[in-house]
Amino acid sequence: MTAQNDRARRIRRKLLAVAAGGAMVVAAGAVHAGDAVAAGLDPTVAPGGNFNLSVWELQLPIGSPGSPTTIPPSQLKGANGYTNPAYFWTDKNDGSMTFWDPESGVTTPNSNYARSELREMNADGSAADWSLSGTHKLSATLRIVSVTKNVCVGQIHLGSGGSSTKPLLELYYHSNGDVVLGLEKSPDGGQNTYTLTNVPLGTQWSYVIAIAGGKIQITVNGTTKSYSIASGFNAYHQYFKAGDYNQSSSSSTTNGAKVKFYALTVSHS
Repeated sequence: MTAQNDRARRIRRKLLAVAAGGAMVVAAGAVHAGDAVAAGLDPTVAPGGNFNLSVWELQLPIGSPGSPTTIPPSQLKGANGYTNPAYFWTDKNDGSMTFWDPESGVTTPNSNYARSELREMNADGSAADWSLSGTHKLSATLRIVSVTKNVCVGQIHLGSGGSSTKPLLELYYHSNGDVVLGLEKSPDGGQNTYTLTNVPLGTQWSYVIAIAGGKIQITVNGTTKSYSIASGFNAYHQYFKAGDYNQSSSSSTTNGAKVKFYALTVSHS
């Protein structure tokens, strides 16, 4: 056996070990881009040591019914920031910011699904709440290690301006590898879906969710598509969300979604 083949087998074993312990659908038998430590990521620090979490709040799938636990930016930021070995941690193999979310987790009052997910905040610690004018971008590099049905990995959510608690859009990853955009028809609800591409489970990929020139622009692995914004959303401000918002629920504590981020940035201009 050559040294190269021996190394490949070791990496495959690591991937299986990382994926173990919580999913109905798990990638196996292949070596993917995220197996080695990603450039610029330190696997020995908390997620806040590798990512700018000073502008994010974390919601966890634990807490009391209807009131999930949240971790503010002040506790997330920095190399010694918040980490949770079950739901939010730095992977020691590749340095990724890793989210785990079981189907049985605590949910918000307006959702049936649990999440380990970041909510955009301002630098002063207040909740982000920006208008549709200007240019707003959420950029990420990630891979999905496991998923039961599908998982939302990025959102633009409605903020102030009305009573709706709906998102403007959600970006989903399905268990068959389809990357699907969900666009809300109006603040009252109803979603149109668009399949953007297919990415095999366990493979690293990238997205940019943007508002620019009054339109939605979604870029996946370098391919951009534009969509109009329904007029009913014009009265609303918005904010970004990113992470692991599993789209299935049950009493299971082992079925769920595991999502690993290698880059995550947000910008406004």
